[in-house]
Amino acid sequence: MKQILQDLKKGATNVVDVPAPAARPGHLVVRTAVSLISAGTERMLVEFGRSNLVDKARQQPDKVRMVLDKVKTDGLVPTVQAVQSKLDQPMPLGYSNVGVVVDVGAGISDLEVGDLIVSNGPHAEVVCVPRNLCARVPAGVTPETASFTVLAAIALQGIRLAAPTLGENVVVTGLGLIGLVTVQILRAAGCSVLGIDTDAQRVALARRLGAQTVDLAAGEDPLEAAAAFSQGRGVDAVLLTVATKSDEPVHQAAEMCRQRGRIVLIGVTGLKLSRADFYEKELTFQVSCSYGPGRYDARYEEQGQDYPYGFVRWTEQRNFEAVLRLMADGKLQTDHLVSHRFPIANASAAYDVLANEAPLGIVIQYADDLTSLARPLEPADRKVVLMRGRSKPGTGTVGMIGAGNYASQVLIPGLRAAGATLGLLASAGGVSSMHAGTKFGFANATTDPDSVVADPAVDTVVIATRHDTHARYALAALQAGKHVFVEKPLALSRSELQELRSAYAAVEDSGSKPLLMVGFNRRFSPLVVTLKKLLDARAEPKSFVMTVNAGMVPDDHWVQDPVQGGGRIVGEACHFIDLLRFLADAPITKLQGMRMGIAPGVTVRDDKAVLSLLFADGSMGTIHYLANGHRSFPKERLEVFCGGSVIQLDNFRSMVGFGWPGFSKAKLSRQDKGNAQCIAAFITAVKSGGGAPIPTEQLFEVSAATLEAVDCLKG
Repeated sequence: MKQILQDLKKGATNVVDVPAPAARPGHLVVRTAVSLISAGTERMLVEFGRSNLVDKARQQPDKVRMVLDKVKTDGLVPTVQAVQSKLDQPMPLGYSNVGVVVDVGAGISDLEVGDLIVSNGPHAEVVCVPRNLCARVPAGVTPETASFTVLAAIALQGIRLAAPTLGENVVVTGLGLIGLVTVQILRAAGCSVLGIDTDAQRVALARRLGAQTVDLAAGEDPLEAAAAFSQGRGVDAVLLTVATKSDEPVHQAAEMCRQRGRIVLIGVTGLKLSRADFYEKELTFQVSCSYGPGRYDARYEEQGQDYPYGFVRWTEQRNFEAVLRLMADGKLQTDHLVSHRFPIANASAAYDVLANEAPLGIVIQYADDLTSLARPLEPADRKVVLMRGRSKPGTGTVGMIGAGNYASQVLIPGLRAAGATLGLLASAGGVSSMHAGTKFGFANATTDPDSVVADPAVDTVVIATRHDTHARYALAALQAGKHVFVEKPLALSRSELQELRSAYAAVEDSGSKPLLMVGFNRRFSPLVVTLKKLLDARAEPKSFVMTVNAGMVPDDHWVQDPVQGGGRIVGEACHFIDLLRFLADAPITKLQGMRMGIAPGVTVRDDKAVLSLLFADGSMGTIHYLANGHRSFPKERLEVFCGGSVIQLDNFRSMVGFGWPGFSKAKLSRQDKGNAQCIAAFITAVKSGGGAPIPTEQLFEVSAATLEAVDCLKG
């Protein structure tokens, strides 16, 4: 299928072939009829992509601060590589889509195949969208008109925050697409409207829609016009739908308002507010958030958890429905708002218009015949050939499931450097697999993860998906007799772990000897390898103190979800349990844990924890996994006490010995956590038929200990 992607690094806006997405629980797969370019949002993204690196930094000062902090902890080269990798990720454009449902995910019963719906899907021939971001298009509303729904919901949410009543005087500053839609909705609500803009044609259009107007380009005075409009009393509310860096629109709005007037920012302006503007009149100022309640709430948008109707009357999805009713009743007209139409194949030209002109609505067209859109997706729709002739069986031919940041920045470059043959790459949405697959030389890209295991050309499966899928994919690959590399954790529950143990034992008994590997890369770090040699020369038990300045992850992040991510102990602290197990070189005999106590404001406590381990040789270790520190402090520090000597390892970049005969210090030019060496060891073992780089029993031991640690923290 074709999709529009913005290259943030080089600035090009491209129409590319991407594998079509598959249905997921709570989601719909939709074949697109038409989509609408959001002139404001998408122009900003296109301009950002076309600007140079310095200008990009100026536009995102908060990101610059994050980069500088990363330099302090990780070093310059890894930070530059991370920034370049982030900019290298193509961005799907668009959020106003209309099409026909072709597949329905589990849990949806009120929409079915063949329904015409509107959604916030991107500009693509096929999209997968969550149910709460969809609404059925009523009879009599054309697909092109319906494509304005999501954009109009932005206007409607701003109006709801201003709470205008019948007969009130409302100013709309900025008469672009959202501004002109705002004018119509306000008129439908019985308000008198004054529209302000610098574009004479848009001013004239607002006038035809029933607004009084101010043409700034003609020298008309907005304050005088507002005074006359409100009969000298001041306007009741001002809605700012303008896009500018200037603070003047907010100042002007304050001067126009009556005592206790309301100002709502729907667009983007400078926000250096003057207290004097607001103080004497007791004005209210509010910023509107997108389509309405539910926006950016993953539980609502992705998991389908609706807000109670009686308590949250207008969610973003119910705002979509309200807009569509206005369209069906003829109160919201869009024909006069379309300035350009382009077929999807020529969509790049649409963005040239967007960058160089001042268009209103630019519509992307996909098909004229709606009945043809309802045809089901074929398996071939979910696969794109990237490198013809490359999909051949061979030792070390990798099929990879997952193409996120870690996969693209670490795993895939490591696989290629290790000499693996890159076969099939799968990702849920398709964009990341297409992009990474093209960049690194995979033969094919797909959105069907099961096809990776089934591919006869693949003998090695690498899994880099969300944690709740690891065990399932690893189990399928093992049962198919394929080598498996799992980017930790191996499993989220004891039952999953036991199932994997049994499957591995079964394939071994059958005579097949596939390798099972977990991405416990720290033990492969060059400084850790040096440390291990130093420790092996000591017969005494060791004492390990591992301090992990883990950094804060939002409470609603998927990794904190016990079902999807399993929590951060399972998701990351497993690395350090494995590291101590490797250095002690003895089985874990006892594990205890303690997490932060109940305290006001602390909702997630498992990521502020201390784990204690005892090993069969008498060694002991503690892991202080703390998410409440500062990023300028080293992220990972290990101290080893043994026989009257100490070694301190900082961030896998420097190591210092205190009273350690034969060793004083070592320092690398850059941080090295052993990722490349871990992957290389695995691929070498696959190709040579050698033993597992990490003994399989240790993988199961560390995984079981990690799950025990989680239980200890809850006990």
